[in-house]
Amino acid sequence: MVKYVIAEQLVGKEVVTNDGFDLGKFVDAEVLETTGKLNALIVEPNVDSEYVNKLDVKGGKLAVPYTSVMAVNDFIVVDKKSL
Repeated sequence: MVKYVIAEQLVGKEVVTNDGFDLGKFVDAEVLETTGKLNALIVEPNVDSEYVNKLDVKGGKLAVPYTSVMAVNDFIVVDKKSL
């Protein structure tokens, strides 16, 4: 069964990889105008994380593809391989 979550409830949630690296906090979402589908999570990166420094951070934000999201609960868990 699909569980629906209001985006407002996600703002501020920690985004972590499936092996425990802290990527930062969820701040926004990128939605495709033509389809309305979620394309990416916009994350305020954890500047203290060595792993984040290896990723493509543009304009102070990190775009995490929605297809990499594995779970949403207390944390937003993403697949590290797809970053």
